Amino acid sequence: MFNKVKREVALVAIIGLIFNGLTYILHDELPDMPLGVPAFLGTAISVLLSFKMSQSYERWWEARKVWGAIVNDSRSLVIQMQSYLGPEYKGVIKDIAYKQIAWCYALGDSLRDLNPLARPLELTPEDLDHLQEHRNVPLAITQMQALAIKDLSEKQAMPDFFRVQLDQTLVRLVDAMGRAERINSTVFPVTYRLFLHGAIYLFLITLSIAIQDVSAIFEIPLLVLIAALFFLADKTAYNLQDPFRNRQSDVPVTAIARNIEINIKQLLGEEHIPEPLKPKTFFIL
Repeated sequence: MFNKVKREVALVAIIGLIFNGLTYILHDELPDMPLGVPAFLGTAISVLLSFKMSQSYERWWEARKVWGAIVNDSRSLVIQMQSYLGPEYKGVIKDIAYKQIAWCYALGDSLRDLNPLARPLELTPEDLDHLQEHRNVPLAITQMQALAIKDLSEKQAMPDFFRVQLDQTLVRLVDAMGRAERINSTVFPVTYRLFLHGAIYLFLITLSIAIQDVSAIFEIPLLVLIAALFFLADKTAYNLQDPFRNRQSDVPVTAIARNIEINIKQLLGEEHIPEPLKPKTFFIL
């Protein structure tokens, strides 16, 4: 935790030493700073931090709900295919199901600005070559699924009503992808963080002047402790506000995609089922 804010804490210690020295040298010339001034600033900072934490967690929770919907619709897609089509279309069902697994992994990597085709996807060489031509790989996979469903409908493999249900499931998946991309591309105002940091430093300066009679042996550790608490809260909010940045605080999209893969392969009756991803120390991606 200290490693997250070591730069800010070091700066606070330097500021504390500087102002402690200034108050000692200019003790007779400095006006008395009532404790009400830093107390007011501290209250304002607490309100600003609470708002930022609330907004950041709301973004993170919305991202998690999006991936919860992806889990549900991915399962529904395979179950619908199995219930709508006869046993002679088992190969087609497996092909679309494996494309859905690839879609989940590709979407997670795309949101994290990683190459979605760098991961080994269980697709045919022809499909992989086709995807190389697209910048939005998950969208291209959805298009391939939609065309496969269209081909089944044209072959009278299922009634039009069943095709409508499958199309609606694909639409929901595309809608979830769009919501995740919106969260990822919407920047939290940088000026808010700069203003908050400025207020914290101003609070520490006024507090240092207000307690000028306190020995530096006690004053500097006190300033550092208070600053560490403020900056840790700010850092926590900062990490939560971007839930797809490949950090420890991310929505665990890779782990969710692995669970979807496990569920789908069990629905297909596959023999080789992968294990769920295990946490790395204290987090899971």
